[in-house]
This record gives sequence, C-alpha cells and structure tokens, in this order.
Amino acid sequence: MNKEIEDKLLSFYKEDAGNGDITTEALIDDKIVSARIEAREDLVLAGVEECVWLFNYFGVKAESKISDGCTAHKFDKIISLNGSVRAILSLERTCLNLLGRMSGIATETSRCVELVKVINSHVKVSATRKTAPGLKFFDKKAVVLGGGLSHRYDLSDAFLIKDTHRTFMSVSDAVKKCRAFSDKKVECEVESVADAVSAAKAGADIVMFDNMSVDKIREAIEALVKEGLREKVSLELSGGIRPDDFQKYAGLDIDTVSMGYLTHSVRCADVSLEIDV
Repeated sequence: MNKEIEDKLLSFYKEDAGNGDITTEALIDDKIVSARIEAREDLVLAGVEECVWLFNYFGVKAESKISDGCTAHKFDKIISLNGSVRAILSLERTCLNLLGRMSGIATETSRCVELVKVINSHVKVSATRKTAPGLKFFDKKAVVLGGGLSHRYDLSDAFLIKDTHRTFMSVSDAVKKCRAFSDKKVECEVESVADAVSAAKAGADIVMFDNMSVDKIREAIEALVKEGLREKVSLELSGGIRPDDFQKYAGLDIDTVSMGYLTHSVRCADVSLEIDV
C-alpha cells in the first residue's frame, strides 16, 4: 500500500475520531481484548487489506481470515483482532464503513458480471468516474475485486470525448486532435449512427453509445460492419444502465457495459464488529 493511500486512511480515522472517543474513555478502562469483524450477509469482500492496515497501525493485531475478492457467508469471521479495547472501539466505525461500502460495491459488481455473462459471455462490466469524492481509489478497487473493470482512473489516463467537448467541434475533428495530442487511447461518446461511423473512421479506439436506444445501437453496429470498421473499434454502452437493463442491451454485439450505478448507488454490505469477552 503506498503512502498516499495510507495517509488517506489515517485521514478517515481522524475525521471520525475528532478529539477522541469520549464515550469509550468515560466508560471503559483500557485493556487487551479479542474481537472480530464478521459478515452479516453473503458478500464479496473488499476493504479487508485497508482495515487490517488501520488496526495494525494503531497497535491492534489484525489478521484477515478471508481475503479481498473472496466470498464471505453470513456469520463468517472476516478479521480477527487482539489489542487495546479503546483502540478497537475508536476504529470500529471507520473500518466498518469502509469495509461495508467497498464490499457492497464488490458484491453488486460480481452480481452484475454474472448476470451479463449469462446473456453474452464476452461482454465486460466497467465502472465509471461517478465515485464518491475522496473515495475513488477504494470504489474502483472494489469494482475490480468484484470482477469488473476500473475504466479511466482519472482524466489523464485516456481520452474520453464527451458531448460537452463535441459542442465545440465535430466528432471527427475531436478524435483527430486527441490522436495528435498523445498516443493514449481515444474513446468517443456518440449519440447517433453517423457519429459512430465518424468516430471509428477518424481512428477512435473505443466508441461509446451514450443513452442510445437499442434500435439505434443496432443500426450503428450494422453501419460499422458495413464500413468494415467493427473489428477496428471496441464498443461500449453507457447511460443510466442498471441490472434490469441487461436483458435489453447485453445481447447486442458490444464489448463493455459501463455503469455509474456500481458506485453512485452502492448499498453498504452488512458487516459487524463483535468483542469476545
């Protein structure tokens, strides 16, 4: 784990701890106890590494019993803890929040990957940049642990030509300008058949169908095939897609479904910390 992530984890703790856990300090004399973090439902784990690091940093011996990316079942022990009761209780909510959010994302990503696979085995599920501010690294890591793709980590990773960029120039000109700027991948959002063909002809690596109907997407794919361009581009689908939409879209000849839903509509997984007394 790099120092930037370690510093971010410590900032999460400091944000919650404030000037100290006054309730624990008022009620409990410090002593060494054993404790555990356990699953309260079936889930795909993400965030175990971060929680173990935080506990260990504050002197609590933490050991993962089930690794990130693996499935935990209801009442399975995820992390065993041994150390200061005051340290454990002061870290409890920070760690459970992070573990719950990341595992919720990983679990839903895994479910979406499996749902898509049933319909079209080669289609990948990807995240977007619709992550919570400050949590991008953790949100995207959770998607990958759930079997999805990270997509762009930040604005410098690759080109993504959006409708706001296209306000100022044609699709073709936008793709060509990006191509001349650097050799990074060029992805272009399109909203019409003509723009899909233009983007591919101009040299885009990825054509993203954004908020297009099934019929229009199918028409655009047929046009790309007719122009001999289908095999030269990767095709991505985006625009408010949720699991209920897979039956409608995943059967198309596309390569990736990108879903802001995975991170902006996450439900935290149910995890709990229990003290063994």
